[in-house]
Amino acid sequence: MIQGDSRVASLDAVEELKRQDPSGIEPLTVSGARKMILNMGPQHPSTHGVLRVLLELDGETILNARPEIGFLHTGIEKQCEALRYQQVVPLTDRVDYLANLSNNLCYALAVERLLGLEIPEFAQWMRVMLCEITRINSHLVWLGTHALDIGAMSVYFYCFREREEILKLFEMFSGQRMMTSYIRPGGLALEPPRGWHKAATALLGRLARGVDEYYALLAHNPIWVNRTKNVGGMPLEDMLDLGVTGPLLRAAGLAMDARKECPYSSYEKFDFEVPTRTENDVYARFEVRVEEMRQSIRIVQQALDGMPAGGAWRAEAPGILLPDREKMKTQMESLIYHFKIVTEGYRVPEGSVYQVIESPRGELGYYVVSDGTSFPHRIFMRTPSFGNLQALGEMLEGVLLADSIAAMGSMDFVLGDVDR
Repeated sequence: MIQGDSRVASLDAVEELKRQDPSGIEPLTVSGARKMILNMGPQHPSTHGVLRVLLELDGETILNARPEIGFLHTGIEKQCEALRYQQVVPLTDRVDYLANLSNNLCYALAVERLLGLEIPEFAQWMRVMLCEITRINSHLVWLGTHALDIGAMSVYFYCFREREEILKLFEMFSGQRMMTSYIRPGGLALEPPRGWHKAATALLGRLARGVDEYYALLAHNPIWVNRTKNVGGMPLEDMLDLGVTGPLLRAAGLAMDARKECPYSSYEKFDFEVPTRTENDVYARFEVRVEEMRQSIRIVQQALDGMPAGGAWRAEAPGILLPDREKMKTQMESLIYHFKIVTEGYRVPEGSVYQVIESPRGELGYYVVSDGTSFPHRIFMRTPSFGNLQALGEMLEGVLLADSIAAMGSMDFVLGDVDR
């Protein structure tokens, strides 16, 4: 933090910042005695990940904000090139760790298009159900932590109370609470466990009651309303130019949702609405995400009621998917397939494909390039948090420092989704 009693003192402090800053990035220009450079982050609380934001302040008003990223340095996209196609799935879990199943699905759909695989209807409906529960899970984490940033502590505990039940369901399906790797090219990792329908139905009833409770606690709370209304707005045209997608756009009045615009995995068979608001502020984004949770509950209920009975949970592709363990133990051909897939992987026809889905944060795209081997030649991830974060500077311009936390939290970015 730099503050000077005069312009000369301020400029001297800026020169000192240049010498101390290991990044070598030119610091923001400071002019005038009232102006100050403030380093926000990189720390996890409030910035929702290891994000550094350089703020130029005039008193309590933000004149300029510049996000600095790269502190996670995961290099996941490059790691994918050194792994076989089936080995990439666990890395997709770790891109957006609050929407791991969404990333599983996007990658699986891209590889399946290259392979020309037809996925059974039962597996597609299961994918839809699990991805919508993932959307609720992600929004619960967002709402709980966002409310905590603004000072509403009770909502945090209520949101994580329901999230714990969701993680228990994921553990029931896959054996893992967060990094499930459950959706894979060709279908699902494992056959759904016995009792899953009853467990999912019970969870759905609890979630429906919980969402109403969160909304009742916050919607008309005078402190919440004062901290969120008319805060963090920016023109819709600028949001589109900067690549913003997801709830941020829908809170500005644009009903853009990949599940409707380019349906995938049988989404066209489900009846749901795309929530929108026109106020384009922090409160509108809160309302959109709460309504999205209600719509996700609606989709999951339809999946439970209309789930195709007795369907296969993965495609019939002997040279690509591991054979059933019983067949592997009793049939020589299955044993050979198992050995070759585990040791050599499977070859994917040469070509490239770009697959888009709607993640909890916005438009998620996987661009997969195959050179005909069992290793992907290139995997590029168009992650929504990266696109949305580009709008941070304009969104914070002219905002009070105290309101910057509310505006930043309303973006719901995940830094793993940025530094991939």
